[in-house]
Amino acid sequence: MQFFYGNMDESTIVLCSLAIILFAGFLVTRLTKYLRLPNVSGYIIAGVLIGPGCLRLIPEDILSHMGFMSDIALAFIAFGVGKFFKKEVIQEAGPRIILITVLEAVAAGVLVTFSMRFLFHVNWNFALILGAIATATAPASTMMTIHQYHARGEYVTTLLQVVALDDVVCLLIYSVVVAVVNAGTDGHITLSDIFVPIMGNAAGMVLGAACAFFLSRLLTPARSKDNRLILTIAMLLALSGIGAIFGLSPLLSCMVFGAVYMNLKDDRKLFKQINHFTPPIMSMFFIISGMNLDLGAIKTAGVIGASYFLIRIVGKYSGAYLGCVLTGMPANIRNYLGLALIPQAGVAIGLAFLGKRLLPAEIGDMLLTIILSSSVLYELVGPACAKASFFLSGSVKPAIAKSVEECQEKGKRKKTGKRGKTMKVGQA
Repeated sequence: MQFFYGNMDESTIVLCSLAIILFAGFLVTRLTKYLRLPNVSGYIIAGVLIGPGCLRLIPEDILSHMGFMSDIALAFIAFGVGKFFKKEVIQEAGPRIILITVLEAVAAGVLVTFSMRFLFHVNWNFALILGAIATATAPASTMMTIHQYHARGEYVTTLLQVVALDDVVCLLIYSVVVAVVNAGTDGHITLSDIFVPIMGNAAGMVLGAACAFFLSRLLTPARSKDNRLILTIAMLLALSGIGAIFGLSPLLSCMVFGAVYMNLKDDRKLFKQINHFTPPIMSMFFIISGMNLDLGAIKTAGVIGASYFLIRIVGKYSGAYLGCVLTGMPANIRNYLGLALIPQAGVAIGLAFLGKRLLPAEIGDMLLTIILSSSVLYELVGPACAKASFFLSGSVKPAIAKSVEECQEKGKRKKTGKRGKTMKVGQA
């Protein structure tokens, strides 16, 4: 590929690289959809294939300057998480759901942190960041399974409320951990080391709230859809840029931005519009993540990665179980809620990129390798575990499950039939 790029100027190389990244993601997800794998897995695999470890279709100097994509992706992710932080959601969830969510997140984080520290003797910074990332859950595959099998009942209601608050708890925990890690980088912690990061994050949250207030005033009914999108994205990028200037992550500021705006305006259309805009950004983010995956580091991180994969599952399940016991939840919720909290993808990968910046290069690469490889595994195992939890908890009626499976089988036959007819016409 060096010969191909040799006669191009920088702008042309960037444009060609972006085109290759998006096309690669599209092509590989055609295959992963056929195999019933989530798109996230396809994007990561596409990144590995076109990255420096395999085909080397993207110049390494271009890849080294694509780090800003993680900040942009995290800004959109955090803004989307903010919409779940509504007063009505908190009031409806009540203290029982909040306690369950905090316990399942904290249990996974604490268990991973101490396991990494005392079983594998990694340094505390690495263990703390990995533990903080372990608190995150990716609800997409679980939500898809709920809709697919028309799952209903108290179990599903409880799960949806926990999932809505889970990433909020994760972002808060991660922000605290990052402040602690930043404070302890010199080997000794002073009062100012702790106070300055806290004040910085607090200032970011105030700025996010201010952006929400101004946006609620700017987005009048007369404002066009295009301008609504432009103003929102401009503010998200501004929050990310200001955070980068002061060495702060965009997580809390963008999450508060989304939460305050949602409580002021209850503007669900804006969040849907943002969701329609973000697929290419998320696609590039996950593909670039795959390109950064060090295949050689998998050998080194293999045992640690496998342990992380299993320990986090144990932490999520035990934390959810304990929370349900303490809040007096029925047996079907208590026994199976943890099974639906296994998947992990978008937020975790973004947090891994941020964590990599705080660690030495070799350890940072190991962190990213563990999260990327385990995310693929979680997205493979997660939907099956969620499906099992719905059946075991009695949230899916056998008749509905049977009809869904029959519809899927008929869909396959129709596709096969159409292909067969096409072949006959072509042969004729």
